[in-house]
Amino acid sequence: MARLFGTDGVRGLANRDVTAELALDLGVAAAHVLGTSGELEGHRPRAVVGRDPRVSGEFLSAAVAAGLASAGADVINVGVLPTPGVAHMTATSDVDLGVVISASHNAMPDNGIKFFARGGVKLDDVVEDQIAARLEEPWERPVGAEVGRIMTDSGRAGESYVAHLVSTIGADEYTKPLSGLRIAVDCANGAASDIGPAALRAAGADVVVVNASPDGRNINEKCGSTHPEQLQAVVVASEADFGVAFDGDADRCLAVDHAGVLVDGDQIMGVLAVAEHEAGRLAHDTLVVTVMSNLGLILAMQDAGIRTVQTGVGDRYVLEEMRANGYTLGGEQSGHIVMSRYATTGDGVLTALHLADRVKQTGARLADLASAVRRLPQTLVNVRGVDRARAATDEVLLDAVAAAEARLGTTGRVLLRPSGTEPVVRVMVEAGTQSQADAVAEELTVVVRERLAL
Repeated sequence: MARLFGTDGVRGLANRDVTAELALDLGVAAAHVLGTSGELEGHRPRAVVGRDPRVSGEFLSAAVAAGLASAGADVINVGVLPTPGVAHMTATSDVDLGVVISASHNAMPDNGIKFFARGGVKLDDVVEDQIAARLEEPWERPVGAEVGRIMTDSGRAGESYVAHLVSTIGADEYTKPLSGLRIAVDCANGAASDIGPAALRAAGADVVVVNASPDGRNINEKCGSTHPEQLQAVVVASEADFGVAFDGDADRCLAVDHAGVLVDGDQIMGVLAVAEHEAGRLAHDTLVVTVMSNLGLILAMQDAGIRTVQTGVGDRYVLEEMRANGYTLGGEQSGHIVMSRYATTGDGVLTALHLADRVKQTGARLADLASAVRRLPQTLVNVRGVDRARAATDEVLLDAVAAAEARLGTTGRVLLRPSGTEPVVRVMVEAGTQSQADAVAEELTVVVRERLAL
């Protein structure tokens, strides 16, 4: 049987895969697993529930809240709030769990349900499986005064979250560290449509805003971090110092320099890592990245005296590595960046504030700061219709990979990555030139097809 939880909660087509019935049942199961009612006598579990603005989030958040309350948990419904905002509220309030209804950067018809444990941390696989296992389990329903209550937050959660965000760069009512900067912001018609611009303005920036009019159906539609083309044009037209783009739930951030050139998550991590390193705040002088980060970032960090640790693909694996070893900065090329001194998960608005603060403090253009990470040419080929299970054991294929890596030397690399769900093997090659990357990828693609044919 396929696992219910994926790399970032339960996700699928809303009202087909992710239904009101499933949302209600997950609310019940989560209350039983994450609530502490069985550990503390008389304790009533408390939960916070938030969502992004897609239309299906309205009925799914209501269903989750109903499930939680029916299991005896009190619920604070914060409405539309970025995923990291819900994580922050879970971490700073006396609640047992947080729930976010969001499909992040996915198109509007999709939706998802993800959970945070007490303290605002993502769940590990074991806990997710415990929740899934209790979906069909019989349970004794509370009655009368024992059922939970559902309370609506009046906007205080958003205000508290913005105050926290700006405080991380020393901004308050009297101190405006970003004054003098003009920043264009693409909110993806998502959860940060109000909070993103508000935080940057509270820190003193002059903000040019696009795609901040969510109607429930336009989230991520040709905008935001997955479609930065509009932002690139707006940055140039408005003569902004740079721009930032969030995704639908604002847990990721990409940037655009003054000339309209995209600055990806690897480059943003490089800029922030150097800033934290120089300030003496980068724990163990280490940056945590995934195996998909460009080799150019790794080489740039070596030059800056910063060590890198690589994990599997997915921000949850970055977070696990950071928590296990006390690291304070990590992320993905996609723009999921975790600054654990200030947040328990990836936070796009937090990233934007700290990137802007680095630009202001150095007086340098973002383009110049980002140029320290010279992205090596990269080729990615998805080889379909092959036996992905043999990718790690076929000796002829492994010898071909080793030979390619020897030819590339220290200025290139090869990554063979089987898909977790499809008969696909991904061949990624980085090299000193695009033609070299293309040639090596083509050679290895031929070997993969020959050796792993079904």
